[in-house]
Amino acid sequence: MKVAIKTLLIIVFSVTTLHCYAQKNNPFKPKVVYKSDDLIVTQISKNSFEHTSFLQTDDFGNVPCNGLIVSNSNEAIVFDTPTNDKSSEELIKWIKETLHCKINAIIPTHFHDDCLGGLKAFDNNNIPSYAYFKTIALAKENNFPVPKNSFRDSLILKVGNKNIIAKFFGEGHTKDNVVGYFPSENIMFGGCLIKEPDASKGYLGDANVAAWSNTVEKVKQEYPNVKIVIPGHGEYGNKKLLDYTINLFKTK
Repeated sequence: MKVAIKTLLIIVFSVTTLHCYAQKNNPFKPKVVYKSDDLIVTQISKNSFEHTSFLQTDDFGNVPCNGLIVSNSNEAIVFDTPTNDKSSEELIKWIKETLHCKINAIIPTHFHDDCLGGLKAFDNNNIPSYAYFKTIALAKENNFPVPKNSFRDSLILKVGNKNIIAKFFGEGHTKDNVVGYFPSENIMFGGCLIKEPDASKGYLGDANVAAWSNTVEKVKQEYPNVKIVIPGHGEYGNKKLLDYTINLFKTK
């Protein structure tokens, strides 16, 4: 009888230990938390969400375009607008009404319309916009919506009591592409500087192909603990996206 009880206790203890270990080591399971014809929001960690909208292009068809929302203590910061004002209004409404967050900032990561095409909607909602100084110059030059506040090299903003970072590492997809980072969850928004595995080189009309690999090498060195990397287009993943992009543009 004593042996049976002892064996049962060992089994219960082992199962409980394994369950706790599994819970502790299970990565967050991503889930779509909002979906319409124009916008998809996917929760990828406790406080981070990928937003995906769509851009009709001549060369690549109807292209899904990603951005990042980070939230903390009823505040949020958004990297890249959805592709137009309608989708942006939809996203702003979802953040306010579902996340119950005040949006502290919108940060377009370069000057193309898949990054700032919906900026007017953020302006209309009195949401401050921040961009690398070259992004502002290129937006003006191309008659695109223009972010209100500029920074040089890097920007640190608060979302609740956590920091986010936007930083320029060098040219690649464009002369002005910056990378967003949320250190508390080790999540990177690489934007169009970073490619999903098996992606082509994509649109190169404003690119510096020769500098691209070296720029991403710098990103990789700066954030060695990154867990999730979101590219401008396609599926998010881990730091393998950085390696893929480095190799894709490496000079032979």
